[in-house]
Amino acid sequence: THTADLNASVQLEMLWVEPGTFTMGSPTTEAGRGTNETEHNVTLTKGFYLGKYEVTQSQYMAAMGQNPSRSTKGADCPVDNVSEPDAQQFCIRLSEITNVEARLPTEAEWEYASRAGGSTKWFFGDDPSKIGDYAWYKDNAGAKSHPVGQKKPNPWGFYDIYGNVCERIADKYHKAYYSESPAKDPTGPKQATKSLFEY
Repeated sequence: THTADLNASVQLEMLWVEPGTFTMGSPTTEAGRGTNETEHNVTLTKGFYLGKYEVTQSQYMAAMGQNPSRSTKGADCPVDNVSEPDAQQFCIRLSEITNVEARLPTEAEWEYASRAGGSTKWFFGDDPSKIGDYAWYKDNAGAKSHPVGQKKPNPWGFYDIYGNVCERIADKYHKAYYSESPAKDPTGPKQATKSLFEY
């Protein structure tokens, strides 16, 4: 565990993720699967730190001096309504404040950490009736976000992997990327300055 101090009262807790190999994507039989989610083995050769919780509004305020959130206002609620450039700028500011390099995770890093060594549909298994133990979602959230860390974590200690608010990654979208991505340390499609790919 690494704790970054944003100021005297605001910290950001990160957990170390060991390198490893996992199956990224989903089987063709999985309901709701996108056509570009072909299962393939991925090896991450370097470990990395990832936030234990979603970035909170107090953490974002400490780094950026503003709170763009629209869902639920609250210091311990996750920040929402953050653009891609703002997410990147937050990482830059976090790096400057803490003197530790910060960046958005790649899609492969995020999926690896979220799966936490499992091979089932969700990190807690294949039974969808248990989702409420681990996530705020449409049937239990009341159409708003909630303070981070109130649900159970995944086996590696990460909270709010599912639900609450959407989380940003560094990759851009490219529908064929899974079929052509490298098997080791994929970083997402290469982007030109004027890319037509969507986030």
